[in-house]
Amino acid sequence: MTSLAILGVGKVGGETAFLSAALGLADEIILYDAYEPILQAQVLDLQHTGIDVTISTDTAEMRDADVFIFAAGTPRTPDIKTRADLLEANIPVVKRCGRHLQEFSGIVITITNPMDANNYGLWRMMDIDRRRCIGFGGQLDSARFATLLREAGIPGPAWVLGEHGEHQVPLFSKAGAHFEIEDREETLTRLRGASMEVIRGKGGTVFGPAYHITMLVRAILEDRREVFSCSCVLDGEYGLSGCSLGVPARIGREGILEIEEWSLDPWEGKGMAEAGAFVQRLCRRFDD
Repeated sequence: MTSLAILGVGKVGGETAFLSAALGLADEIILYDAYEPILQAQVLDLQHTGIDVTISTDTAEMRDADVFIFAAGTPRTPDIKTRADLLEANIPVVKRCGRHLQEFSGIVITITNPMDANNYGLWRMMDIDRRRCIGFGGQLDSARFATLLREAGIPGPAWVLGEHGEHQVPLFSKAGAHFEIEDREETLTRLRGASMEVIRGKGGTVFGPAYHITMLVRAILEDRREVFSCSCVLDGEYGLSGCSLGVPARIGREGILEIEEWSLDPWEGKGMAEAGAFVQRLCRRFDD
């Protein structure tokens, strides 16, 4: 029996649960949220679909799940300038989650922002193989980059590495067209503000994150061995260690099967180095 656990079932967590159930990815979905009314509402809403899937709210069962999604904590609002500003608020949640998941044997997907630092923090707290901790964000950033490329009449491919935040690194060298530095900087500015446009309009991003998270879950549970941009705990890859950062990684049933090290042009290489240095500073909060 395949099981999926989701801690934090608000907008993104709840939508991910629904899409996973609708696609038949798991036989059992284990849900939990500290806010009891939304937890019960999400459980009922899923049951009312009539989809043949077992729904549980037993947190003890989360330790035995094949995939665990960490989506709990304080979300970003229009008043919160960057994802990194959420670190202090969410560190206690990461630590509680890490303690609860001791001896967990499945794959962890971190969503809670600042995602890269929190993914590193969960890895530290749980003391598991780094290949079993995957941070979500690069897929969504890449999809936003693809939207901007299409507007310019460029089909892509679209890849964004680096931090899931202000220090993201769109790979213009792989997009199939020449971009002047000023065009790159303008596009990067638009990418940085893409999520806030949605947050101001409807209170939070939902469809985009949930869809791409579900595709990541599918890649794991169906052992698809596809390459995604996702945050991985690094140990020398791209010249970086002591942090989790967005890189191209092949994903399958065992988690991160391989981190691919792509050639970057000077602008991209500088961006990756800056992203690594920034996220390393955030990650130090979990080394105390």
